Amino acid sequence: MRQPSQSPRLSRRSLVGAMITLPTAITLGCDSHSVPTPRRRGASPSPPEGRRFPDGFRWGVATSAYQIEGAVKADGRGQSIWDAFCAVPGRISGGDTGEQAADHYHRYLTDLDIMQSLGVQTYRFSIAWPRIQPDGRGSANQRGLDFYKRLVDGLLERGIEPLATLYHWDLPQALQETGGWEQRDTAQRFADYAAIMFEALGSSVPTWATINEPKTIAEVGYVSGFHAPGKRDPEAAWAVRHHLLLAHGLAVRAFRDSGRARRICPVLNLAPVYPADDASAGSTAVAVADAMENRIYLDPIFKGSYPQDLLADQDKTAALHRVIKDGDLNVIAAPVDLLGVNYYNPVYVDTSGTYVMKHPTSMATWQQLYPDGLHDVLLRVRQDYGDIPISITENGIPTDDAPDGTVVYDPERIEFLRTHLAAVHRAIEDGVGVESYYLWSLLDNFEWSAGYSQRWGIVYVDFDSQQRIPKDSAQWYQDTIARNGI
Repeated sequence: MRQPSQSPRLSRRSLVGAMITLPTAITLGCDSHSVPTPRRRGASPSPPEGRRFPDGFRWGVATSAYQIEGAVKADGRGQSIWDAFCAVPGRISGGDTGEQAADHYHRYLTDLDIMQSLGVQTYRFSIAWPRIQPDGRGSANQRGLDFYKRLVDGLLERGIEPLATLYHWDLPQALQETGGWEQRDTAQRFADYAAIMFEALGSSVPTWATINEPKTIAEVGYVSGFHAPGKRDPEAAWAVRHHLLLAHGLAVRAFRDSGRARRICPVLNLAPVYPADDASAGSTAVAVADAMENRIYLDPIFKGSYPQDLLADQDKTAALHRVIKDGDLNVIAAPVDLLGVNYYNPVYVDTSGTYVMKHPTSMATWQQLYPDGLHDVLLRVRQDYGDIPISITENGIPTDDAPDGTVVYDPERIEFLRTHLAAVHRAIEDGVGVESYYLWSLLDNFEWSAGYSQRWGIVYVDFDSQQRIPKDSAQWYQDTIARNGI
């Protein structure tokens, strides 16, 4: 779960040296897309023949619409909850907004060419619901559809396979004003939007994801309030969890009804839950934490039921019981084709239920660095839910990157990727059907409540000039893709 860090905002540095300079105003469809190429100087040397991934393993990168697109008022796009959230003073580090972000909406051809130069085989992006239905309902905004058609066509022309995520947290503000995810009707509105996208792009997109990280939406948007819509209402969060799962199931049903011979999946951020010490081993607190981190999403989707140990606590889950209707769990458990797993950190719990930090963290202070946790959570999915094809749909780290002339050194990111990919490889050796890996992220971006204070990309973005510089990690990832291994 990517939660907001309280680290201070970085100053934006003016880049110097021989870099690709992109115009600040570009006519849509006429993007100047010269490609900055990775620099060898400073890159980690290629290791000897090591861990080779299975033939057919797919290497990708991931982004999300609000974090990179900018152009929040372009071509009929409506307001999202993140536009409204950013407008509230004190919500975002440095007072930042996603109004411009990486300006991908106007510079997508450049970004596609960067992906092609790296050898990226598949790209996970998200669609901004407010670009398609500005008010979250009704007919489609054709100009919004056209952008994503151009994006998908550009990917296919470069031999890059699209994976489209329908929802990465940017709910139309008009729906929020009528109750948002607290209201059951929002799930049906989402299914209608999904059907529009399946009709528009279903023949071109081989894999679809429904909702990204329902856990983060509920926990950070409705419990802690650090994300849009910024509520602190644990009771409301129960309804939000259920309606997000219902929306997922209704979208899967709409997908099957469309007759597309394609694939669809949920994307869950999973965290292995461990006892913090010997005293907490086998404790109820650890089981409850696991239920809230993982099973409350996995069980309904793959077993058609909520965790019974969680439901048994009637006082805690009364608000959940109230919103479950007959037939809901059958809808939620509509068969999917694979599971998207986002992995960022483990969880350690003591006997009181308190989360304990046991490992070093990244500059995102919520992110404990523990590669073995990725191996463990993948094995756990196989053990408890069967041989589900799995894609690692997000995995990455923020680092304090700054250009040194025309080079951006990020050895910490390279080590993170190397160790986490080694964990994926061990899981594959242990029988888990992992078929692809999407590095988070292609570009430095707007990192939600942290604004521009954290850089998660393998491509450096100067947010003032919109110049792009591939980091050392981009070169390392290019080499990894080329040899299909680490």
